[in-house]
Amino acid sequence: MSYPLPGRKINHTPSRALLGRRSRGFTLVEIMVVVVIIGIMAALVVPKLMGRTDDARITAAKSDIATLMNTLNLYKLDNNRFPTTEQGLQALITKPTSGPAANGWKSGGYIAKLPKDPWGNPYQYLSPGIHNEVEVFSFGADGQPGGTGNDADIGSWDL
Repeated sequence: MSYPLPGRKINHTPSRALLGRRSRGFTLVEIMVVVVIIGIMAALVVPKLMGRTDDARITAAKSDIATLMNTLNLYKLDNNRFPTTEQGLQALITKPTSGPAANGWKSGGYIAKLPKDPWGNPYQYLSPGIHNEVEVFSFGADGQPGGTGNDADIGSWDL
């Protein structure tokens, strides 16, 4: 390792030629090439992701329904029965004041708030249900009973 002689300064600044070459930026052609590459990637990726949005919503609805069913089972353990259709899912948040008494209702409720389905609609509840003792379901993308594909009903009977 060499050391500078006493009284001599070491010059750490790069030469003007190097600075000029480094700070010139990108040319228009380089920017256009990058934009074209990004456009090609977007054209290939976006259509594949668009089809997944509906699948993700259906999966989220099934997950919410499973969680609500588990919560309803806890309600039944405490109260020896499920809430009636009239009491609805609201019975998981506030103690029912009408219909059959909920004497074992857990102070503070069973969930903080009722989720909405991925399409922004409230989940539906039936007790007794058509397929099972109780049912929680979403009407799907169209918000109407029945339907096919993304508009099909998603319910606890599918789990």
